[in-house]
Amino acid sequence: MANVNRPNGLSPVKHLTGAPYNGQGNIYQIAAADTHGYAIGDPVVSSGSGDANGVPGITLAAATGAIRGVIMGLGTAEGLIANPLNLNSTTRPAAAQATDWYAIVADSPDLIFKVQEHTNGTQMTAAAIGFNQNLFLGTNNGFSSGWQLCSTTDNAPATTSTLQVRLLGLDRSSDNSFGGNAKWLVKINVHELAAATAGV
Repeated sequence: MANVNRPNGLSPVKHLTGAPYNGQGNIYQIAAADTHGYAIGDPVVSSGSGDANGVPGITLAAATGAIRGVIMGLGTAEGLIANPLNLNSTTRPAAAQATDWYAIVADSPDLIFKVQEHTNGTQMTAAAIGFNQNLFLGTNNGFSSGWQLCSTTDNAPATTSTLQVRLLGLDRSSDNSFGGNAKWLVKINVHELAAATAGV
């Protein structure tokens, strides 16, 4: 049976120790002037700034380079991870906003995430396990992230230390197998909070 095509960015599933992810994260600011769209599952990086209360800022990650963590919730105030003007919305619009927004970010360097492989040309096989790979930037669909994992055609997995994630294997669910839309388990390889990484 073919894998279901359902990209939704990166979803934390557990820690390297095997302990389950407990849903916790840290609060970050998204500046009002930021014009990126944001959704749960998007990877982010430090903005190099923060709000007037000292909450550190983030902006959307690129498809190369370091990552701070992954968005787990979005809201219009530091103490309100929701949009009171539209409680059905789970995204921040792709335009400058009237005020800062805030995000809960899963930013522990030892987290393992599940992410769908982009269907483009040649797909990765078991031979890619243990190698590093980059992410594929995707636009959210108004509900969830469109980010995916690059396929072999997008970017060949390699031992290159600057590639964004380490490939740990497939998500072991009954409806998942190698091929198009495969769901992989990955660890952020170039993490802003890991040892011996450059500051912003």
